[in-house]
Amino acid sequence: MHSAFVLINAELGKELSIVDEIKKLPYVKEVYPVYGVYDVLMVLESESMETLRETITTQVRKLEGIKSTLTMIIVKD
Repeated sequence: MHSAFVLINAELGKELSIVDEIKKLPYVKEVYPVYGVYDVLMVLESESMETLRETITTQVRKLEGIKSTLTMIIVKD
């Protein structure tokens, strides 16, 4: 199983609508609005790295109101 944290910078006032849209996507295990440098934190989990990459690049990053993302692949022993 492959997992990643994705930190998202959102346009002002779009944070909650982004969280609602992300909840609808497959492979999303958790999503939270957060305070600080980033506005939304999500956790993705899938059977392949390719699916993670595809989800982030073709589904998440194209959502309206997202300015930027930072992805951290989780290393598991």
